[in-house]
Amino acid sequence: MNQTKEKLKSGFVTIIGRPNVGKSTLMNYLIGQKIAITSNKPQTTRNRIQTVYTDPERGQVVFLDTPGIHKAKNKLGEYMVNVAEHTLDEVDLILWLVEPTNYVGAGEQHIAEVLKKVKTPVILIINKIDTVEKKEQLLEYIDTYRKIYDFAEIIPACALRGQGMDDVRNTIFKYLPYGPMFYDEDTVTDQPERQIVAELIREKALHALSDEIPHGIAVTIERMKDRPGQNLVDIDATIICERDSHKGIIIGKGGSMLKKIGTNARYEIERLLDCRVNLKLWVKVKKDWRDSDILLKNFGYKEEN
Repeated sequence: MNQTKEKLKSGFVTIIGRPNVGKSTLMNYLIGQKIAITSNKPQTTRNRIQTVYTDPERGQVVFLDTPGIHKAKNKLGEYMVNVAEHTLDEVDLILWLVEPTNYVGAGEQHIAEVLKKVKTPVILIINKIDTVEKKEQLLEYIDTYRKIYDFAEIIPACALRGQGMDDVRNTIFKYLPYGPMFYDEDTVTDQPERQIVAELIREKALHALSDEIPHGIAVTIERMKDRPGQNLVDIDATIICERDSHKGIIIGKGGSMLKKIGTNARYEIERLLDCRVNLKLWVKVKKDWRDSDILLKNFGYKEEN
């Protein structure tokens, strides 16, 4: 390492924004690996995901990817909002991700009000700028957001295509405090592998299924075991849904939907674990699990203090 330890910066950064503005895509791009679940359906990021980006020359960024801040509809929704708001006071920097528009809706107004209660500096990232036709429009959008909050910086970007990502990284390090690294250089996430595998299966289910099911599914890993000397992992997983009718849709005609989910998930899991995977999927019904504290805890959603 060329730099002395005193020159390194380390800190915690959280990415916030309304559901589906591209928070997980942004974090996955910055880290260079797929850790956060991405889908165009709201509320896909459920647990606060901690991922690590290390630059040996500059230091280390620990990202907390929070669920979208929105009005809660049930116990799971309440849990997700609590986690998101709780995170804001604990971090060194907040990245607020928005879409390019000159209309600030109730969701964004709500976030601005929440941010006014915290002292952490906020960088606004206007994402999806590849959808903006004229530069003048972009300047309008920047001006619109400047009026609702006093941002430390405003950066136009497109996380999906990597536009503006160097600016984002440079700006993050500008605001981080000097200090030693929290994790080893080769650490990418503090999430257990089982949890990431469960999230990947859930992501593939969300992509494949129709709109009436998705929020009502969770995935549990029953077994994850290496086969000695074969570079192969056996994984048994269960998709939990809320209704018998949902179970039929998830399985599909002759098991076709479940097979599709399994094939897509296996491909991603093999990339993650860097070995072959034998994945077996089951589907179980647990009615109204999203409103049951016991079942929420069972599926890995822990209440924050």
